[in-house]
Formats: sequence, C-alpha cells, structure tokens
Amino acid sequence: MATFGAKEGPTSLNGINFDPQTKKLTDLPTELLEHILCFPVLKHVDICNVSCCCKWLHDVCHGRGKVWGHQYKLRWPRLQRFYRQNECCDWLKEYKMRHRVGIQIRRTVESISKRFFTEVPCVGQVLGDSFAEIESLGMPEHFCEDELLFILNSDERKSLTLKYYAKKILYFLRQQNILKHLKTFLEQPAEQQSALEGAVLVDQYCNPLADVTLDSISAQLDEMAEKVKKMLRIKNPSHPSLRIAQGDHFVIEDFELQRQVVCALNSVLYEQLQYKGNEFDYYNPFNSYIHQVLLCRTGIPISLSVLYMTLAHKLGVQLEPVNFPNHFLLRWCQKPRGSEDIYDFVYIDAFGKGKQLTAKECEYLIGHQVTADYYSAISTTEVLLRMVGNLLNIGKRGEGNEKSYQLLRDSLDLYLTISPDNVQYLLLQARLYFHLGIWPEKVLDILQHIQALDPSQHGAVGYLVQHTLEHIQHKKHPVTPEVKRRSASEHLEVKYSVGLIMKHKRSGYNCVIYGWDPKCTMSQEWITTMRVHQLSNGAKQPFYNVLVQDGTCRYAAQENLEPHSGPLEIGHPEVGRYFTEFADTHYVANEELQTRYPEDMNETLGTVQELYNRLTPGSGSQEQASATDQTDHQATPV
Repeated sequence: MATFGAKEGPTSLNGINFDPQTKKLTDLPTELLEHILCFPVLKHVDICNVSCCCKWLHDVCHGRGKVWGHQYKLRWPRLQRFYRQNECCDWLKEYKMRHRVGIQIRRTVESISKRFFTEVPCVGQVLGDSFAEIESLGMPEHFCEDELLFILNSDERKSLTLKYYAKKILYFLRQQNILKHLKTFLEQPAEQQSALEGAVLVDQYCNPLADVTLDSISAQLDEMAEKVKKMLRIKNPSHPSLRIAQGDHFVIEDFELQRQVVCALNSVLYEQLQYKGNEFDYYNPFNSYIHQVLLCRTGIPISLSVLYMTLAHKLGVQLEPVNFPNHFLLRWCQKPRGSEDIYDFVYIDAFGKGKQLTAKECEYLIGHQVTADYYSAISTTEVLLRMVGNLLNIGKRGEGNEKSYQLLRDSLDLYLTISPDNVQYLLLQARLYFHLGIWPEKVLDILQHIQALDPSQHGAVGYLVQHTLEHIQHKKHPVTPEVKRRSASEHLEVKYSVGLIMKHKRSGYNCVIYGWDPKCTMSQEWITTMRVHQLSNGAKQPFYNVLVQDGTCRYAAQENLEPHSGPLEIGHPEVGRYFTEFADTHYVANEELQTRYPEDMNETLGTVQELYNRLTPGSGSQEQASATDQTDHQATPV
C-alpha cells in the first residue's frame, strides 16, 4: 500500500509522464494524504493497516489527527453532538474506548435472556444485576446509550430477544439519568423552579424512550406565545407584552393590560388552536404528559393549567397554581400584589376553556364548600406531587397488566423522589414489588426505611420482611423448568406449536403461541369465571399461552384457535422475550424457549410449509397492513 503500482516503464496521465516505481504514497503532502485516508470506503481496519506501514504513515494517522476523527464520526454519528466543533481530542483513544464499551454491552445484553428468562411473563421485570454491570463499566453514559440504540435500530424483524433486553436497559439508564436531573431541580430555590420544567421531567421519566426535551417543549410554547402577541398587536399595537423578548422575566402591573393578554391567550389557545379538556378519556395518562398535551391538544386541569400559566408568564402576566380539590385551578390577583384574601382573586379554569370564576363559583365545580386554605397558591413541588399523584391513581385503577404496573412503578418512583419519607407510598411500593416478585433486596431496603420513619407499621413491615426473605432464599435454589416434548404420550393431543400465528375463532384476535399445556392448568375459580365448561371439550383439552395483538397475554383453548390465514407480525411488547425473529410465516423461538419446547420448532416449520406454501412473497405483509384487532379486555369463553 506504500506505492501506487509496480508496472515497468514510465506512464502518462494527462500528458504528464511519471514513473510509478518511484512515486510512493509517502511522497504526497500530508494534507492530501489525510484527505485520501478520509475516503468513506476506508474502515478503521484499513487505517490501522496503513499506520503500520511506516513511521511516516503512523504519524499521519496519529490519534489527535483528522483521519481518526473522521473514522470516529463516520462510525458513531450520533455522538458528534457531545464534542465541540474543531475540538482537539484523542480520537483513537475515544474510538478504542467506545468500541470496547460496545462489545461489553452487547455481551451483557446477550447474556440476560439466559439469566432472566421465565416462561410466564414477569410483569414489571427488573434486571438489576445487568444494570449494575453496565453502570460498573464506568464509561460515559452516552457511549452506553449509543450502543443500545444501535442494537434497537438494526433489522426490525431480527434479533428480537437482543432488542427486547436492550430496550429494558435503555429504559432504566435513561430513567436513572432523569432522576438525577429531577433531584437537582428540586434542590433549586423555589422561586427558580419552573412548573413547565418539572412537568417535562415527569413526562420524560414516564416516557424515557420518547424524544421529549425541555428545549423542544419550550420552543412550541414560544410559537404559541408569538400567536398571542400577533393577536395583541391587532388589539393594542403599543402593548408592553409585544416588547418582551424570549427569556425575559417582565411582569405587567396594569390590570387592564393584563386582561388584554388573558383575553388574547384564551382566543388563541381555545378558539384558534382548539385546546380542550379531555372529558371523554379523562383517565388516560397521556393527559398528564406535556408533550402529548401539545400533540393532541387535550389534557386534564393540571396539565392545561401548567401550559396556560407558562404562556401567561411569557407574556408578562403572573398567575399562580391553586391545588383546588378535584379540579386544579389558577388564580389571578385583581388587587395589589401580596393580598391573600380569596375574594381578591379571579380563578381561571384552564380545563374549562379559560373560564374566569369567583371564589364561590369554584365550589360549584366540585359541588361542596371548602375552606379558604384550598384557594392558596402552591409551590412548584406541590404541583408536581399532584401531577404525579394523578398518574399514581391511574396506575392503581389499571387492569393489572404490564402497562398499568409500569405506570404505577414509575409514578411511585417520582413521588418518593419528591417526597421520600411518605410512609403510605413507601409501603405501597414495597407491596407492589413483593406482589410482582421482583427486586426483593430493594423491598428490604424500603421496609427498613419505613420502620425507621414509623415504628407503628411494625406488623405490615414484619409480614413483608418474612416473606421477602423466603423469596430470596427460594431464588438461591431455583426450580428446574419443565421440558415439554411433543412426542411424549401425554402430549399427543397438542395440535399446535410455539411460534405459530393464530386467530381466535370467537373473539377474533390475532396472536402467537409461546407455550402450551396438555390440559388447562388454571384454578377452578378461573375455569368457572372464564366459562370453560361451556366449551365442547371443557378443560380437558390442550390450552395455549398466547401473546395477543392488543398487548395482552391470554390462555386459550385448542378448540378456539386456528392458524391465521395470512400470517402477520404480532405487535406485543413481550415478543422479544420468547422469539428471536419473525420469519414471514412464523416466529422463531429463542434458545431459552426452544429448551422448554425442544421439538416444537420442527413442528412449526412443517406446519407453516403445509399451510402457506401457496402464498406469494409479501402476501402476509399485505394482510398485515389491512388487519385490525377488534378484541376487548373483558372475560370471554376461552
């Protein structure tokens, strides 16, 4: 690689004669050589080979030079934002470190399924040991996140198990980072805390995989404020709000000028932009996430109040949050600042399109009288506690599935970060983890903290401590999972196999099989509730564990299932726990599931070949595009 060529005799290029035997790569100017070595087709291995040729090329490819900087940015483009432009950095050292981190993280993620696999879905599963392993690498968190994103963004139908656990780890790492930011936020003086920033942190924690940033949310609110200014300009071209630049903290004292801002704000927010209270789906957690409120233009009283109050502040009008029972409000002082007489305020109902209420009219909203304390302004911390409390209540109202348990866990984490000594919620958190059978060491830590705060909880704490210690002891001696072979005499009636895509004959839902039993193994209470006795073969027929398109996990009787006429992907969050790939006609079981059902994959391959050998390529995906899942969550005959 040190010479252009070895042909005999001089050659001509554009009329210029040269001898290729005497013209070497090292004869080129450094700048030109660097430019050549930054050609996109060259990889890091090529650069290593070049740098080993001689001292001159080794010096050209030095770590702080242009060549390795180009290689680094070419290989990891997402990481460029973490470096200042033209920063003098040892790119070779950075490359080696990032490469090493990538290998270690991938090995960790690949090992998780072997250590944590359970055939029964573990709602709210915590992979604590693996998180600790990645944190112990001691590498910049953006290195870890970039490698996890690289795994998640690979071929969407392959490496499903790897992606499943990479997603869980990324979720955890981002949440840990957000908690750090939240703690820093709470340490600020109360007057420096922004309700909007707090609401964004709550949003980010509950949606750590979404692209939610304070900058992007603020930019959207700045655009809305500009719309209000445009309307103000029509009504009053000399209004002082028009002179407020973004980021300024200017308060308008004149009441009439404040009224003009509020009127313009109501007109833009509720008439022009069509924001409204979500009365029809009030208990949807999306109503509490500020990025969803901006996207859907619907919310509940507290989220719309944060939005309204922030816009008013941007325009010079000081509004204060009011923790009114069952209906969050804002108050607007009509007298010189400092008054605490509840009748000196107008109360704004952001949920009710900015309607202005007197103190007495506020009571009509909830149907009963309240004391003057409920009309007081509250701090940003109290706003966040109410917002998180709403999410916590939604989680408790949930259906006991993965999504509701995750919301309950996330909201408890947030609440106890803001109010770490709340015994009621500490006990709820301990009971939740105990119920889910996860993180027993964390349960003991929580119980110890409760006992120190409130010794009167000794009874509840003692019960949980005893059973948590039993759970830890049980984990030290895990039960060897049952291996189910189709060839066994007791399994001869099992017709279907794991990985097959099925349709429920009665309910119509689409699903994929991830397990089976030769007969129903559920309790008699479940069998009665699900009306299994109404089935022609009752409970003494094979039953299948299935992941349903709507995100639920169900237990279905063989007589109610049939192979799907056009196989399609099942959009269930737990697919990666059991399967490594979607292969157009079926799912390929991962190593752990194949260990449980060692003969099933051959059966699945034979079945799909028989069922779909006449399908043309792509027919399954066409059906997938048009398929819709009309299932409900109510108990129906299985």
